[in-house]
Amino acid sequence: MERAPVRAPLIKNLEFKVGLLLTLTLLVIVLFILYTLYARGAFERARELILVAPNAEGVSVGMPLSFSGFPIGQVARMALTENGEVRIVVEVKEKDARWLRTSSVFTLEKGFIGGAKIRAFTTNLKDPQLPDRAERKLLTGDATEEIPVLIAKVKAILENVQGMTAPDSSINQSLDHVRTVTERMTGEYGVMEGVLGGPDKAQRLVTALDRANSLLTTLNGVSLKVDSVLAKTDQRVFGTDGTLARVDQSIAGVNAILGDVRDSLKKADAILANAQQATANVTAITADVKGATADLATLRTEVDDSIRKVNHLINEINKKWPFARDVEIKLP
Repeated sequence: MERAPVRAPLIKNLEFKVGLLLTLTLLVIVLFILYTLYARGAFERARELILVAPNAEGVSVGMPLSFSGFPIGQVARMALTENGEVRIVVEVKEKDARWLRTSSVFTLEKGFIGGAKIRAFTTNLKDPQLPDRAERKLLTGDATEEIPVLIAKVKAILENVQGMTAPDSSINQSLDHVRTVTERMTGEYGVMEGVLGGPDKAQRLVTALDRANSLLTTLNGVSLKVDSVLAKTDQRVFGTDGTLARVDQSIAGVNAILGDVRDSLKKADAILANAQQATANVTAITADVKGATADLATLRTEVDDSIRKVNHLINEINKKWPFARDVEIKLP
């Protein structure tokens, strides 16, 4: 007798549990996607920066904008203007917008290897921040554009080098002249022979230098003799017992004698004044003439004495110093 099969017990609310599982799975997937977008900054606020360039060759949507090597934004979209220029809209995150200032410069660099790169440079971080939807020029720098210029410059340099190395070039001629001069320098007179052009001229120069040295030696001896003579002359003329000192003493004596003469002349003036007063009265004239005659005799004696002293002093001066003119004193 066969046994009847046993049926598995049915799970209660199976459909509900399956639906709940599927819902939770979908919810986890959605939360994971949202978290991923949040972690990547998809929900952060962003500023738009508009870059204007002559062409957008090498630029694509999604290309990053880097600052100091770190990406701070990316190209969102591109469009052409009415002037044929390219407007590149770059989205920059709000937290990274602080690196962009009003003085920032933006460049599009194209290298030999690799794609193009958009870079931002800020020299002064204290400048005001770049406002939203600010428009700036995008400076392009394509290294391949410089290749024709470099080739032309290299070609010109090679032509110059070829001209410099030619047999009849000025450099080779200069080297030949240098070789000639150096060969002359190996002679007896060395550098002088090389500079002057031959041994004869160098010999003449050496002879002239020897004569100049002899002349200088002679002049040195003459200078020593002149110095000795000048020293002796200075001692004789300006010394304590020299000629000028004696002349000074003689001049002092002359001044004293001239003082005596001056006094004698003053006395003569007084006598002449008395004689003028005596002309008013004849009787008084006779008496005064006698007195004046006596006074004139005395004055004559004093004047003669003074003149003798002056003549004696002048003779002494002539003996001590050779005056050019003769001094003659005439008696009145």
